[in-house]
Amino acid sequence: MIIDIFLSSYPLFLKATWLTVQLTAVALLLGCVVGLVIAFFRISDSKALNYIAHTYITVIRGTPLIVQICILYFGLANMVTLSQFWAGAIALAVHNGAYIAEIFRGSIQSIDRGQMEASRSLGMSYPLAMRRIILPQAFRRAIPSLGNQFIIGLKDSSLVAYVGMQDLWGTGLGEAASNYKQLETYMVVGLYYLVLIMIFSYFVNKLEARLAKGKAPTKKQTKDNTSVAA
Repeated sequence: MIIDIFLSSYPLFLKATWLTVQLTAVALLLGCVVGLVIAFFRISDSKALNYIAHTYITVIRGTPLIVQICILYFGLANMVTLSQFWAGAIALAVHNGAYIAEIFRGSIQSIDRGQMEASRSLGMSYPLAMRRIILPQAFRRAIPSLGNQFIIGLKDSSLVAYVGMQDLWGTGLGEAASNYKQLETYMVVGLYYLVLIMIFSYFVNKLEARLAKGKAPTKKQTKDNTSVAA
């Protein structure tokens, strides 16, 4: 039964899969921008910026994503015309941005303060030192947590189906309603999501391994350094 549904509906599901990938990519890209800005607010000395960031994170993490999607889609529709795609992408970006902000904040604050002080003593401005010295190291440390959040964001994207978007889950709901084979159809949808997440996890793991390899010294470098020290 599952094979029959897969073979009969795969063109429709492939189209929905591509839409899901596009939606997730746009939402996470925007979420990273939002998250980085909010992270800077959180580590700022300004009480006003700290308050804005704290309020944003508290509200977003304290309310369900489906509520946020509906508020943005139906609420903003009274002021501006938003397509289902952009309403879903913005809602997902705002939601993920709160979690990404905490990931960035933690990774930035994990870098030894002495590095910033040393950079400033060499004549670098704060933004320049942050961009060249702190952020590259913070990003490397944030990769595992960001990878997990991106996977969560991919799965959370299924909720845009409830504002009428024909992503993977929305397409699955429509197919299940027409063929009356809910269990089999939902299992097929689950397989598509599983494949997407496995592919994404593979690339995240490869990136982690590459960064770790570039960071760790080789045995030859270690031996050379020891010889020089001796």
